[in-house]
Amino acid sequence: MTNTSGLIALVGDAPHAWTMVNALRCRFGDFPVIVERGEPASAFWARRKRKLGAATVYSMKAAQLAAKATKYLSRGRLSALKVECDATPVDGDLRTHVDNLNAEHSLARIRQLAPRAVFVASTGMLRRPLLEACACPVVNYHSGVNPAYRGINGGYFALANGEPEHFGVTLHLVDLGVDTGPVLATNRIPVAANDNMQTYMTLMAAKSQDLVVETMARVLAGEAKPLPPSTLPSKQYYAPTFGQYLVNGIRRGVW
Repeated sequence: MTNTSGLIALVGDAPHAWTMVNALRCRFGDFPVIVERGEPASAFWARRKRKLGAATVYSMKAAQLAAKATKYLSRGRLSALKVECDATPVDGDLRTHVDNLNAEHSLARIRQLAPRAVFVASTGMLRRPLLEACACPVVNYHSGVNPAYRGINGGYFALANGEPEHFGVTLHLVDLGVDTGPVLATNRIPVAANDNMQTYMTLMAAKSQDLVVETMARVLAGEAKPLPPSTLPSKQYYAPTFGQYLVNGIRRGVW
């Protein structure tokens, strides 16, 4: 396969990541995708416990269980949104699996590919050696509006904070922080009354494909410029606790 675009993708095995990869393939043709298996859930929650404390982590897990109660009620909305998303995983020679994108064998593969631009979605933190191996713009797809909604569940917390105008995604250059790199593009996505934590990620993916394609086209052409610094406060979010989930649902109808 000849990768004429010079584009590669580094992704986690998640539907919204594949939606973006397939949207990019429609514009730029086939290109290599390196898929990070990522750490086990037990390791993820252990890290969260060390950072946030056991009580907070157990409360977050309880909120996730409670949110699953809305899954059955969301099937119709999800089906409608998935019509707009091709989340079929790329297979065959185009796809390389790695346990950790920051490992040396991953860096060697990236150097071999010599990309002109790298698209990132749903991976772990990318370290300095990886960014140096890419030697080109590395653009992350973030499900939230930076800098106000860094981390995870950005859309949920924007709604919970009474800021639906900040429900959207961000395309930003990757640096060594958590969603702190210069912003290239953002959008605002309207939310329906029947959207909830089961649908937010799919809604964002469905409505952000054009933004991703247009932004990466500018990056590949050397025409992408960061937006002016935002006046929004910078804050990193995690998963909602059980108390937050109940309060936001009852007071604001945000589930």
